[in-house]
Amino acid sequence: MFQRSVLDNQLRILSSHMPYTQSVAITICIGAGSRYESPDLAGVSHFIEHLPFKGTRSWPTARDVSEAIEGVGGVMNASTDREMTVFWCKVARPHFKTALSVMLDMLLNPILDPEELEKEREIIQEELRMSYDHPTYRVDLLIDEALWPEQAMGRDVGGTLETVDNISRDNIWEYMQRQYNPANTVVAVAGNISHQEVVEQVNEATWEWLPQESLDWERATNAQTEPVVRVENRRTDQTNLCLALPGLALEDPDRFNLALLNVILGDGMSSRLFLSLREQKGLAYDVSSSLHHFRDCGSLIVYCGVEPKKSRETVKSVLDGLRSMCAAPPDEELAKAKEYTKGRLLLRLEDSRAVSGWLASQEMLQDRVSNPDQVVDKIDAVTSEDVARVAHRLFQPEQLRLAVVGPHRSDARFRKLLHF
Repeated sequence: MFQRSVLDNQLRILSSHMPYTQSVAITICIGAGSRYESPDLAGVSHFIEHLPFKGTRSWPTARDVSEAIEGVGGVMNASTDREMTVFWCKVARPHFKTALSVMLDMLLNPILDPEELEKEREIIQEELRMSYDHPTYRVDLLIDEALWPEQAMGRDVGGTLETVDNISRDNIWEYMQRQYNPANTVVAVAGNISHQEVVEQVNEATWEWLPQESLDWERATNAQTEPVVRVENRRTDQTNLCLALPGLALEDPDRFNLALLNVILGDGMSSRLFLSLREQKGLAYDVSSSLHHFRDCGSLIVYCGVEPKKSRETVKSVLDGLRSMCAAPPDEELAKAKEYTKGRLLLRLEDSRAVSGWLASQEMLQDRVSNPDQVVDKIDAVTSEDVARVAHRLFQPEQLRLAVVGPHRSDARFRKLLHF
């Protein structure tokens, strides 16, 4: 599926030749995220993600950068999470060389103009204010705080208005020098391109880029011995709530068992929670469950948007759904979950951008890449007993977390629901 090379400066390059496509996608992952930040620099990784788009040595303005990609019909963007920052673009095959040059220049030679930096500071603060005003965003932040209180995993990746306000250009430069180094970076390319062409161009652009010792990331802790409830009282017409449990780390051997449990529980319109809460009881328009895996921890989160007076009944129904997973699912239900999971995976990997992201993220976080056939084999090997076993492992009442955003003044009535 792919080829891998490591340059003398420890920069890792992966590529997947997809000759049937007319596009080439480039994904660059850097080990920079909120888990690498001190509390007083919370949000610096996200701040930095914005800045290369403002201009580089060869493309000195934001317009120059965007037109180099978008002007030829391409797309580009970036994102920051807890464990890595990702820059990506996708262009038609004839524009690959220019696109890769732009992407590398964004990392190696951002201008970091002080005036542009201050403009972007205000934009990021507006982004944070926007998230504070949206109940769906707020409940996501509250559940993270409940899962990982007073630690980097539980902080908003964007930081706070105060920390963003205090991040200086020197802070940004020093952090980039440590984290934006070749030993802490993966370049992945997928599309109608040869591995040799990718390696030659990357090597030519980065041969002077020297490896550094990167900052370490903060380990997650969990000292919880009883359920946690977080309520944010807001005058809204709908209650947004998340019920969560600690999940599994990326390398946990039960990860694929949990993936199928999640599909059965709440991933999709034929899942148990969707059929129960929406189709049968009419409690919620939107209900779903999701998994999140990190280097040393993870989470299973159920989200619902409900009428406020139905909130307690909804929580009870979700808890019933969680309990139901402790019994081995019928073979037919498990078989459907397997086909759903494999189908989503294989359909996604027809896209060059998805393939480059697959390569880059696995290499960055796990130092290896599984091919789709290996993943399919692991999914097929899961039994009903495996699903029930991982349910018993995770569904411990004292580990429950509930976050609620809506017209509720107290957490007392919700707290009673979790003590059973």
